[in-house]
Amino acid sequence: MEGLKFDLVEKALSEYVADVYFTRTQIILAREGLNPVVTMEVFPNKDGILCGMREVCALLARVLPPSAEVWALDEGESILAKEVVLRITAPYQSFGLYETAYLGILAHESGWATAARECVVAAEGIPVISFGARHVHPDVSARMEYAAIVGGCAGCATPAGAKLAGIAPSGTIPHALILIFGDTVKATQAFDRHIEPEVNRIALVDTFKDEAEESLRVAAALGDRLWGVRLDTPAERGRVTPDLVREVRARLDQAGYTHVKIVVSGGIDPARIRLFRERKSPVDAFGIGSAIAGAPPIDFTADIKVIEGRPVAKRGRIPGITPNPRLHKVDLSQVQA
Repeated sequence: MEGLKFDLVEKALSEYVADVYFTRTQIILAREGLNPVVTMEVFPNKDGILCGMREVCALLARVLPPSAEVWALDEGESILAKEVVLRITAPYQSFGLYETAYLGILAHESGWATAARECVVAAEGIPVISFGARHVHPDVSARMEYAAIVGGCAGCATPAGAKLAGIAPSGTIPHALILIFGDTVKATQAFDRHIEPEVNRIALVDTFKDEAEESLRVAAALGDRLWGVRLDTPAERGRVTPDLVREVRARLDQAGYTHVKIVVSGGIDPARIRLFRERKSPVDAFGIGSAIAGAPPIDFTADIKVIEGRPVAKRGRIPGITPNPRLHKVDLSQVQA
């Protein structure tokens, strides 16, 4: 994911999305003629996977003067509660207004990446695909999917998220297409006729008939062109179970379709993934929605620790720079904004 560009929305650099007290602070300091060089440290309130740092550095590259110094942890690194992940040394007025923005970027993207990593760890090597864009506002869906990839997901559903992550989007066919055609095989054959051949042919097999029956029907229709089937059985019918996957696998194998893979989706979270793994269910990939998209943000805090070379801190915090040998110096001139 080296060299990715984040198209910074101008409003992220605007006072309109900043806590108003930062705007008022800028006004006061400017009128008082105060603009000290400060060192600001940023840390999370709990363990997780760091994400959003590249976007934060792109923001800082837009606003900091050449004399500024930025030290940071890398995107995708494991982080500990209270660990300093970002240290900025610069005139306060050059970046003070943007504290709301950079803390929010780190909070949400790290929360999503951490949830994705929990799913990936539970899957024990089975690919996990993010299908969660429909669970968040479209203004942030690309960031959510990018964060899922940083957390270890093998793919995501939207072109916007995939572009940020430097991959191609993943997807099958929706129930809507099958319902319109009135038949799973006809819908899958239409997909096969019209969609570019490099896209995997994966049939959704829970719309009209028994999942095993539909799997055999589409396998017979597409033969070697069928990459896999997706089971997305709703809660009203008991959801996808380890036994159902096992039956579909057995019937496909018995009919000679051993090449056809099985993708499981629908309310999948780390606990459900572990259930499939414990039951040795032959799942080839998991599709994850709200377990990633609905993850709570990880709170990040920014503290001034040095002003014009003098160690300072609010009560309860230790004045001066907090050592963290894992931080590396960021060359902002090389950051793509």
